[in-house]
Amino acid sequence: MSIKIALAGNPNSGKTTMFNALTGANQFVGNWPGVTVEKKEGKLKGHKDVGIMDLPGIYSLSPYTLEEVVARNYLINDNPDVILNIVDGSNIERNLYLTTQLIELGIPVVVAVNMMDVVEKSGDTIDFGKLGKELGCEVVPVSALKGNGVKEAAEKAVKTAKRNSGVKILHSFDNRLEEWLSEIEKRIGINVPDEQKRFYAIKLFEGDNKIRNLMNIVPDVSDIVSKAEKELDDDAESIITDARYKYISSIIGGCYKKNKKKKLTASDKIDRVVTNRWLALPIFAVVMLIVYYVSVTTVGAWATDWANDGVFGEGWNLFGIWVPGIPVLLENLLNAIGTADWINSLILEGIVAGVGAVLGFVPQMLVLFIFLAFLEGCGYMARIAFIMDRIFRKFGLSGKSFIPMLIGSGCGVPGIMASRTIENDRDRKMTIMTTTFIPCGAKLPIIALIAGALFGGAWWVAPSAYFVGIAAIVVSGIILKKTKMFSGDPAPFVMELPQYHLPTVTNVLRSMWERGWSFIKKAGTIILLSTIVLWFLQGFGFEDGSFGMVEDLNNSVLAKIGGVIAPIFAPLGWGDWKAAVAAVTGLIAKENVVGTFGVLYGFGEVAEDGAEIWGSLAASYTAIAAYSFLVFNLLCAPCFAAIGAIKREMNSAKWTWFAIGYQTVFAYTAALAIYQIGNLFTGGEFGVWTVTALLIISAFIYLLFRPGKESNTLKVNRKVMRV
Repeated sequence: MSIKIALAGNPNSGKTTMFNALTGANQFVGNWPGVTVEKKEGKLKGHKDVGIMDLPGIYSLSPYTLEEVVARNYLINDNPDVILNIVDGSNIERNLYLTTQLIELGIPVVVAVNMMDVVEKSGDTIDFGKLGKELGCEVVPVSALKGNGVKEAAEKAVKTAKRNSGVKILHSFDNRLEEWLSEIEKRIGINVPDEQKRFYAIKLFEGDNKIRNLMNIVPDVSDIVSKAEKELDDDAESIITDARYKYISSIIGGCYKKNKKKKLTASDKIDRVVTNRWLALPIFAVVMLIVYYVSVTTVGAWATDWANDGVFGEGWNLFGIWVPGIPVLLENLLNAIGTADWINSLILEGIVAGVGAVLGFVPQMLVLFIFLAFLEGCGYMARIAFIMDRIFRKFGLSGKSFIPMLIGSGCGVPGIMASRTIENDRDRKMTIMTTTFIPCGAKLPIIALIAGALFGGAWWVAPSAYFVGIAAIVVSGIILKKTKMFSGDPAPFVMELPQYHLPTVTNVLRSMWERGWSFIKKAGTIILLSTIVLWFLQGFGFEDGSFGMVEDLNNSVLAKIGGVIAPIFAPLGWGDWKAAVAAVTGLIAKENVVGTFGVLYGFGEVAEDGAEIWGSLAASYTAIAAYSFLVFNLLCAPCFAAIGAIKREMNSAKWTWFAIGYQTVFAYTAALAIYQIGNLFTGGEFGVWTVTALLIISAFIYLLFRPGKESNTLKVNRKVMRV
């Protein structure tokens, strides 16, 4: 008989770390049926018959967000055998709010008090035996980050599930509230199991209409609720919330002893600097500058050079032994077999040149992903969302909008999906439209290619690409918020600032590998197929009156197609058919931009001196034109997968096309202004397109500074909770 364990807890309580520790590699990720909230399932290590479901991080079982609805519906409808509730021990009082709701469900509960290393370091003490007795369930101390108590918590959960012992509800509210809830329980009658009557009674008291529809329970409790609200002079939901916290406070007093001599924590001291009103942004800029400098210009560049020149080039010297690169090995193998010329061309000039050009940048991406995983794991990225809230709120967005953008730095798809946590529909739509302005992992090869081939590996190119994305979001926020369809106050922003801590090497490497493997899989599927198609289109055409393989690329089918669309991009400085085709193929997958150049410029081939043929690319474009090309590809419509995510989240074809159109027009006008003005300052001629660029800049300035038709004074409280 299999056992189902539901892992539940607040965001930032260490739930994901706990899940990884319990399941190891025995897990898979998918979406909940009918919705796009990510779910993780896995098998408990050492127990083939024990499954673990990692529920979304939630603060309560009240259905305010999609995550809370999904978590509650799973617990009620799927009937897990036991709930393993992860509680942050450093802020136990707030975390126990969810615990009281989980206990009311009547499902066996085991509470794992996490972050005990932080609790012990602060000098606080918790009486777990007494706390368990008060709650009526098992309570286990855990430090998921260090692996302490993880196995014990899992074993307790398994044993509790096998006993199939429901939780006896020991907690109670004041006498008047108990009488009202008991009356509602009587009216519910036999419609729900006895062990769940308390949960349903409370939800009906709070006026939760969704819970009524869940099992067709529609008792008339309005008279009880009206009486309670009149007697206590408060709304029903606030009455329950206040009663919960009073109960939690009553049991915490005897179980949790705080260190009265506690000094300012290290996290507080660090935050005095990194979240300082004046220093926060410069520090953030320096941090990202270092991240991209190391990832793209130094360590990452050295690793990528080795991959491009060695693995996908002529070869490399390994402890005095010369190891041929993949192109050389394949060419020798094909010559030995005696394959046809077109097969040699397909493999060497198509697949190896295209896919190899993309995979050659994997080392840079892995270095970047290590940095991002470390910044997320140590708690700094949570501070960035808080810092950016200060800026975004002035432009009509809240820090909630920056969270999807942080996630989108790995991949735009989960970044877009993360926008669902924004309750305000207008803010959510605007966030979806601007999230992909942040360079994702797939755009890093484009940045690295332009920086290496056109700017000689200049240190400033990669960081500037990141800040161009930030600037595009800020400008878009100002402009769009002044329109009728996006006007209004931004959504309130409540977030947690976890204690700073060093993430484990395992968690950092796991995060790096998950992001990197996703990129590699795409190279082996979408990009592989794209390069084969590109190889055919650029290798075949009409030459000397007949269709077949061509010697001159300008006679190929691809050149003819590119020649039709190339004039559109001529004002941007890169109006040749090769660049135009590369930009269009980037809609399939952004990595295709590099793969296309790899096929068209022969990155897979090796010159006589062993160097990559990047010179031909550098000779085709000026530095200004190359930067214009970079900006356009960073800001224009994202890949097909991200467009699909936009369609799912917008749930409207009209809004999806509007988002794609806005992104593309914004990218085109920005790239046009950069090239035309930059070209003017570097000795170019003054012409019609220069005038157009000046008009575009003037229009941007007007839209930025004009008063909004429905401007509101933004007086939204920003609340930060320390965990």
